Amino acid sequence: MARRPAAPKRLNAANLSGLGADRLGELLMQAADADPILKRRLRLILAGEAGADALALELDKRLATLAAGRARVSWRKRPDLLRDLAVLNEGVETLSRLSPAEGLERRLAWFDLFRSLSMRVKDPRGEVADAFETAAPALWRAAEAAIEGDSGVAERLVQAIQDHPLDYARWIGAGGEALTPPVARRLLEGLDTASGARGIRTVLRRLADRADDLNLWLSLVTPEERGSPDFAAVMARRLLIAGRVAEARKALEAALQPSPANRHWTFGRSPSGAPRLTSAWEAASIDLMEAEGRKDEAQELRWALFERDLSAPALRAYLARLPDFDDVEALDRALAHAAAYADFETALGFLMDWPAHREAAALVERRIGEVRAPLPLKADWAARLGQKYPQAAERLLASA
Repeated sequence: MARRPAAPKRLNAANLSGLGADRLGELLMQAADADPILKRRLRLILAGEAGADALALELDKRLATLAAGRARVSWRKRPDLLRDLAVLNEGVETLSRLSPAEGLERRLAWFDLFRSLSMRVKDPRGEVADAFETAAPALWRAAEAAIEGDSGVAERLVQAIQDHPLDYARWIGAGGEALTPPVARRLLEGLDTASGARGIRTVLRRLADRADDLNLWLSLVTPEERGSPDFAAVMARRLLIAGRVAEARKALEAALQPSPANRHWTFGRSPSGAPRLTSAWEAASIDLMEAEGRKDEAQELRWALFERDLSAPALRAYLARLPDFDDVEALDRALAHAAAYADFETALGFLMDWPAHREAAALVERRIGEVRAPLPLKADWAARLGQKYPQAAERLLASA
């Protein structure tokens, strides 16, 4: 009986290494001849092995070529461009490890490509912009490493921000925790705060946020923003965290005045004549009451918000502050209120999500005739009810 041929080895790095360096080199050259981007990557890897100067020179050549480009990039060529940017970014990362200051210089040149590329690349899905935003944390990590060893690096980074504030405002936001408070403070020291360049105020605000400089952040708030209930809530929360309770109250009260930014004043008021405030403003006002020691009033407002909107977060916060056993009674009362809520879909959605499936099934049995429009989550709700409450599930599926 003939022997069965041995199964081929799996394609992985360990098995390929067994081919030997010469054979692998030949295969890589064959692949690189058919793939210019792979060839550039191999050049960068070899340059990195030779040292920082050789790698910087290789990066500069490709960065200069991309910066000088003027031709439109079609959707067919966009994937190759994204690969090219990723390979360059990888080379910059290697250079940053070899020489932080040199690495940051090339990283700034890499980010400088964004403006010209965004104007000549057909990119309806925003993939090019996403590539730069994804690289933003690496920019700020590189900045921190470089600034420690080179006092001139901060000035070069400040100039880049000053030249393109709209772009850097986006990358500061995308940088997250990678942009540390010390780096943010260093950048703020160098920036021209009086500059009227478009986007500079957003840059300053985001840097102030990262630098934990609340006073600077507050100084950048516009009168229009102070009149917005949602923005007033953001201000109040920041002030509460800093222990500035009286200022937090003023911030919330500013949104009670008619303002172009307060669309709830413009488009409608409650029966009492007061503005219709947003859920964010109301949540911040509860936090303010807690900070002022008005815990009973805060509880009353949580319950009122639940009764009005069937707000699950408000109810959970309300129940969490009740003594043992009182919370059980309050939950029963809340579920009864939800079951009688005027809007059937809102009521059912609350009970399904709480979850309170027994009460949800009873609601379906009792009020299914109120359905007058398609329920987007009907199939999902029926599936969740089906095991224990099949009759209610069937009635729900059969509804309009």
